[in-house]
Amino acid sequence: MDHTLHHHTEHHTHQAAASWGTAVKATLHCLTGCAIGEILGMVIGTALGWGNVPTMALAIGLAFLFGYSFTLFAVARAGLSLKAAIKVALAADTVSIAVMELVDNAIIALTPGAMDAHLTEGLFWYALLGGFAVAFLITTPVNKWMIGRGKGHAVVHAHH
Repeated sequence: MDHTLHHHTEHHTHQAAASWGTAVKATLHCLTGCAIGEILGMVIGTALGWGNVPTMALAIGLAFLFGYSFTLFAVARAGLSLKAAIKVALAADTVSIAVMELVDNAIIALTPGAMDAHLTEGLFWYALLGGFAVAFLITTPVNKWMIGRGKGHAVVHAHH
């Protein structure tokens, strides 16, 4: 019975630590990696003359790569082995990056003309940045919920 009470108390402690500020910071961290990867992917795909699907695939792949790498390097600097750091990065960022990329790319795909807009056109940047803004607003509550349950970026904080 004592163990159950202790476990229940720990659960509430995790929820109390899940402030909106913590969720915003976690989401901004994710957004930074996603934005760098996605923009780089769009630039590379466009420069190589690729079509929409391979360019988006590259952009999404790079968004995950950069999103994970930010966490990976941070926890590796804290002393974790590469294998342990990879596990933490995957646990911390997968859901956040997936939600961010799903929302952002849906906004771009659903914005008339955005898929065919070039990097030099305002429509491309408005759709991309608007997609990031909407993705941030949707991903922040997801991160808050996950952190409150000891998941997502809560896993990273255990290593700081």
